[in-house]
Amino acid sequence: MAHENYSGMKGPGIFLAQFLADRPPFDALERIARWAASHGYEGIQVPSGDERCIDLEKAATSQTYCDELKGQCEAAGVTITELSTHLQGQLVAVPAGGDALFDSIAPAHVHGDAEARTRWATRQLELTAQASRRLGLTKLATFSGGLLWPFFYPFPQQPQALVDEAFTELARRWRPILDVCDAEGVDLCFEIHPTEDLHDGVTFERFLDKVDGHPRAQILYDPSHFLLQQMDYSGFIDCYHERIGMFHVKDAEFRPSPRSGVYGGYQRWVDRPGRFRSLGDGQVDFRSIFSKLTQYGFDGWAVLEWECCIKDSEQGAAEGARFIRDHMISPATTTFDDFAGDDQASDERNREILGLN
Repeated sequence: MAHENYSGMKGPGIFLAQFLADRPPFDALERIARWAASHGYEGIQVPSGDERCIDLEKAATSQTYCDELKGQCEAAGVTITELSTHLQGQLVAVPAGGDALFDSIAPAHVHGDAEARTRWATRQLELTAQASRRLGLTKLATFSGGLLWPFFYPFPQQPQALVDEAFTELARRWRPILDVCDAEGVDLCFEIHPTEDLHDGVTFERFLDKVDGHPRAQILYDPSHFLLQQMDYSGFIDCYHERIGMFHVKDAEFRPSPRSGVYGGYQRWVDRPGRFRSLGDGQVDFRSIFSKLTQYGFDGWAVLEWECCIKDSEQGAAEGARFIRDHMISPATTTFDDFAGDDQASDERNREILGLN
C-alpha cells in the first residue's frame, strides 16, 4: 500500500553522464541544465566525478559553492536530483586481472597501484556523500564493483567458500562508506547491474547480510538490466520495494536468436539479442512499473538514462521527457467505494452487522 500523505514520484529527470561532451551546451553544468530544461526535464542527475559539472572537493567543504550550484540549476529551470558515483564505485572493487582496463577510468596518479586506486575511490564516495548533504540531497547513486564477476559462470568449479570470501571483502570495503553516508543522512543506492557483484536480488541479499542490513544500503532500480538477464523486473519491485531508493527509466529488448544469447557473443551492442533502447522502443512494460512503484509509495525521481545503440541521443532525450511525464501517476487520495462506507464503526456496531447481538 502507498504511504499515508504520499504525494507521488518526481520527474521527469535526466542522467547527464551519457550527454556530457566538450562542446556547448554539453560542456558545462549551467548550459547542459538549460538544455535539459528546454526538453521538458525538471531534474538532472549529476556525475560527481566530472569537472565539467562539479568541483567535488569544493562541494564537499563549501556550502557557499553548493548554494551557487543549486542556484545556477534553479535559474536554468531544473533541480539537482542526485549525484552519481558510478565510475568511482566501480573502482572500490576491481576484479583480479582488471587493472589495465580499470586504470583507464581512474586518475593517472593511481595507475598501476591497486591499493591507491581503491583508497582514491573510497575517498571519492565519502566526498560525494558530504557534497550531497550540502546540496540538500538524500540519495546517492553508485556501482558496487565486481571482485567476483570473472567467476560468474563456474567452470572450473569454484571453491565453495570463494563467493562468501568475496562478499565478505566487498562488505569490508563498503561498510565504512555506508557509515559515512549515514552520518551525512544520505542513502547509498547501488545500481543492480551485470558486471557488478550486485547484479540481481540474490547478490544484493548476500551483500545486505554481510553489512548487517545497513539502513543506508539501498537500490537504484533499472528494469533494463533485469530484462536483459531475463528476470521478472516487475516482481523485483514486490520483493525489494522497501530498499528501492532511486529509479532509472531505461528501456531494453531481448530478441531470441539461434546464434547468440544473454551473453551477447562479444558482438557490438546493435548486433546482440539483448540491447538497450530509447524509451518506448523496447520491451519494458513501464505502465506496470510506474503503477507498482506508485502502489508502494516510491517518492523519488524518475530519471531517464539513455544508452540506445540505434537512436540518436538528442532524439532520445527529447522523446524521453514526454514519455516519463505520460507514465507518471498522481496517486489516489480516496478509495473508489468510499461513498458506500460505514463511518459508524464500533465494536457494538460490528457485532450488530455480524448478527451477534
